[in-house]
Parts: sequence; C-alpha cells; structure tokens
Amino acid sequence: MSMETRVVAAGNKGFMTGYLDALALVERLHRLLLDVIKDEFERVGILDINAVQALLLFNIGDHEVTAGELKTRGYYQGSNVSYNLKKLVEMGYMHHQRCEIDRRSVRVRLTQRGREIREVVADLFARHAEGLQAKGVLGADGIEDITQALRRVERYWTDQIRYIY
Repeated sequence: MSMETRVVAAGNKGFMTGYLDALALVERLHRLLLDVIKDEFERVGILDINAVQALLLFNIGDHEVTAGELKTRGYYQGSNVSYNLKKLVEMGYMHHQRCEIDRRSVRVRLTQRGREIREVVADLFARHAEGLQAKGVLGADGIEDITQALRRVERYWTDQIRYIY
C-alpha cells in the first residue's frame, strides 16, 4: 500500500468513525425525543396516547392528509402508520373520511381533542427552544448549521433510495 493510499484510508476511517457516531446520535436523539414527550404527558396526566402518536398529531397540525401523504410529506416515518391512525380515530383524536374521488383512500384531520394534544407538544417544544437559547446550548446560527447539514444528509439518503437500483 502506497503512502498516499494509507493517508486516504486513514482519512476515510476517521470520517467513517464520525459518520457512525453521527448515525448513532441521530437514533438516540429520536428515542430521547419520544421519552421527553412521554415524560411531559405523564407530568400533565395524559396517559391514553403514546409519544409516537402525539408526534404524529403534532406533525399533521391543521392539515388534512391521507395515510400515504403522511409518509411522502415527511410527517410520519414509522412503519405502523395505519395502526396509529386507526387508534387515534378510535380514541377521538382524529376524524377520518373516505375520499370522494378514490374511495380506497381515507383523509384524516385532527379533532378538537387532537388539537389539544398538538398544543401540549407545541408548548413543550417552545419551552425547549427557549431553554436551549437561554442556557447557551444552541443559538440561531448553530441550529441553522445543524439543520442545513441534516438536510444535506437527508437529500443524499433520498437520492440513494431513488437511484441506487
């Protein structure tokens, strides 16, 4: 192995280590976010809905969407979206209605009860955003840098899924 090849391999190894650390961190942060939401719901006495369902309600917000749109618009990343939608409808957090044009498709939107859950999550996120800034954990420039970097990774991964085969 030439000196140049060893230098490139060492550089790639360092990048690979950083990449794997970043992947693990993203995964841990997602799980931690769900724990934070669960903790908030326990604190305020909301026990009939889980964090994944609450995050789904938060992301839908004032929109009316189909189950398929939840994934394509990035509102929901889970594999069990149909199960969670069914449960949210049964618990009275969402309305559902068959589409007039395509009877196989169902459109969903939040009920008043669903909007109340969304507000709990929105308040939690607002407190966290304020706390991150107030404690100097992260400022406007830092959050913008993180968001831009994550969007570039998202585009790269999306391209890999679309064009790899």
